[in-house]
Amino acid sequence: MVNVIKLNLEELWEGYRMVEDWNNFLVPYQQAVDELKVKLRGMRTQFMRTSGVSPIEFVTGRVKPVDSITEKMVRRQVDESRIEQDMQDIAGVRVMCQFVEDIYTVVDLLRKRTDMTIIEERDYVENEKPSGYRSYHIVVEYPVQMMNGQKKILAEIQVRTLEMNFWATIEHALNYKFDGEFPEDLRKRLKIASVKSYELDKEMSDIKKEIMKSQTK
Repeated sequence: MVNVIKLNLEELWEGYRMVEDWNNFLVPYQQAVDELKVKLRGMRTQFMRTSGVSPIEFVTGRVKPVDSITEKMVRRQVDESRIEQDMQDIAGVRVMCQFVEDIYTVVDLLRKRTDMTIIEERDYVENEKPSGYRSYHIVVEYPVQMMNGQKKILAEIQVRTLEMNFWATIEHALNYKFDGEFPEDLRKRLKIASVKSYELDKEMSDIKKEIMKSQTK
């Protein structure tokens, strides 16, 4: 199925008028990513100054490349007039945490913020995808101040542990290499690796709790 989509992609794109000026279209998305990174990194700085530890390890972000946007438009049959409403991950920010429990601490912090509105939450930490992928996804409506006024856009914030990010990065690279058509044995091994990765996450959390408990005695 993936190969069929790829073979017909250019032909299908002809049926889409597409955005005439992608650079201008993506300006508010880049601004949103830049601002969100600053704000989330600021949260980390505040934690470190007040307690010396933070649920946020580091923050990255990106604007989805144009070829990825157009491919997704075709694959999901998103009309150009609906891009801003139907594509939630054009602006993407990723928050990395050391421990699983930190993920939910960050999620609670985001829920309390007044500079963004949470539209949707998807918990792939406790409810992983069939592939083994784990992460917590939050879609927010974020206002950016443009030259001609305020513009609200959708952005996706992914919160995950370092271990989850390592697995997802490798899986994404392999998915690209095999055009999404994993050999069955490789698919099974990736799922097993995901289980082991999550077990390591939970073990590290248990070790942390034991250390903290011993320090309070």
